[in-house]
Amino acid sequence: MIADQLILDNGGKRDTYTKDKNSESPKRSIVKSISWRIVGTLDTIIISWIITGTLSLAFSIGLVELVTKMVLYFFHERIWNKISWGR
Repeated sequence: MIADQLILDNGGKRDTYTKDKNSESPKRSIVKSISWRIVGTLDTIIISWIITGTLSLAFSIGLVELVTKMVLYFFHERIWNKISWGR
């Protein structure tokens, strides 16, 4: 599983990262990201349905939005990884 690869080293032992009470595990971050994407896509579907009045069109818009937002976020993150400001 991808989440396990994020927190396990090659030997199968847990990576030693400092965890304080304000940090969260990579698995939690992944689940939060997925749940947020679901909420965002449902919001887009509902708004699209209200505006267009057509549920099938609303789902089509939601599906396109789901894919494009993930692609845009990936490139957004890659660009910010190259920016040293604030590190």
